[in-house]
Amino acid sequence: MRTNDQIHFCPPARVILGCGSRAQLPALLARLGYKSGVLVTDTFFSKQTPWVKEYIDAATALGIETVVFEGGKPDPTTTLCDDATQEIRSKLSGKKLDHVIALGGGSNIDLAKALCVTLPDGKPVKQFIGALPAAPHALPLIALPTTAGTGSEATPGAILIDPSNATKVAVMDNVLRPVIALIDPEFTYTCPPRVTADSGVDALTHALESYVTLDSFEFDRSGHPDPGYSGRSSLTMLFAHQAIDLCARFLMRTYHDGSDTEARIGMAYASHYAALSYGGAGLNAVHGIAYAVAGLTHQSHGSTNAVMLPYVIDALRVTRHKELVEVARLFGLDGKDEQQVVQQLPALLRDLIAQLGIPTTLKDFGIAQEQLPALVEDALAVTRLAKAFPVADVAGTYAKIVQRAWAGGLGTT
Repeated sequence: MRTNDQIHFCPPARVILGCGSRAQLPALLARLGYKSGVLVTDTFFSKQTPWVKEYIDAATALGIETVVFEGGKPDPTTTLCDDATQEIRSKLSGKKLDHVIALGGGSNIDLAKALCVTLPDGKPVKQFIGALPAAPHALPLIALPTTAGTGSEATPGAILIDPSNATKVAVMDNVLRPVIALIDPEFTYTCPPRVTADSGVDALTHALESYVTLDSFEFDRSGHPDPGYSGRSSLTMLFAHQAIDLCARFLMRTYHDGSDTEARIGMAYASHYAALSYGGAGLNAVHGIAYAVAGLTHQSHGSTNAVMLPYVIDALRVTRHKELVEVARLFGLDGKDEQQVVQQLPALLRDLIAQLGIPTTLKDFGIAQEQLPALVEDALAVTRLAKAFPVADVAGTYAKIVQRAWAGGLGTT
């Protein structure tokens, strides 16, 4: 407990986590009175797994009608959302929906979140971009993540790409948090190594970044009575600490052996615990700079987070010394000299990322040195994340982090 915490915690109304737990969903929805839904997924899950048919058959037997939208794509766009809205409403022929189900990774869940606000009236999603001034009429969302990493099943935002300028935009409100987060680790058993690595390092980034982010009593909520993010607290740090511990134990195991079910289950827990942490505390420089890196390189979200993570952690060795000692211990750095242990942690993280087959410098990502000033400017433009970085000189620190991430420099003050 910290007596100066200002906790504003909005987890999913129901969290169901366990192997085979997907079989519980139809009966639960029937008990809650749901009758008409849309299942948002992609053709991999609808055509190459039995999961969609199993759900539809069981739900139909209980009187729940379901429209399937299988047009989900990686990095969904505002155009995709608007097209999906019209396609689904056409299939419904005026019938009212009372819930939306998302099956897939973070992209499918983000699309489903956006559809929760566009489907009721058929409005274009651009009308909902940004923090919503008042909670709109939104359909309840049930999220079934199939990767262990994004944590979208516990967060208030839907991230889309605006194809007119290739930038990421967000629909953001606590009304978008799923009413049911159903995490069945068996969904992740067939994830290939690259997806396992990208999603796993995303979970680790969420946990680490939220563990060291700005404190709740310093966080700028801009007077919002129901903020989506509100800074770290003793509560979010409990979840983050546990998630880091699980990632330290199981991330490399899942990458090297996808059939290691104990590790798969461990990472499913890690991903959700990390989501419960960052879904309340928020994030900062890793994601802020990674968004700019992705804009230049079009590399995956997990990879762009990973390349920045060691350098951001390195920049916090003074302001978050105590927390980073605890993280270092979880990763097995047990030296008596705490200063040395904290200095070793960023290098350990960089070595882990290299073992996952992810580039460890911006130079290796193909970014030229002359592109760095613009990259810093773009990263600072994500003000929500920049304001949450717990250093005195955010702009100067961002510039140093980016330069060191390009050259591969660690361990300097």
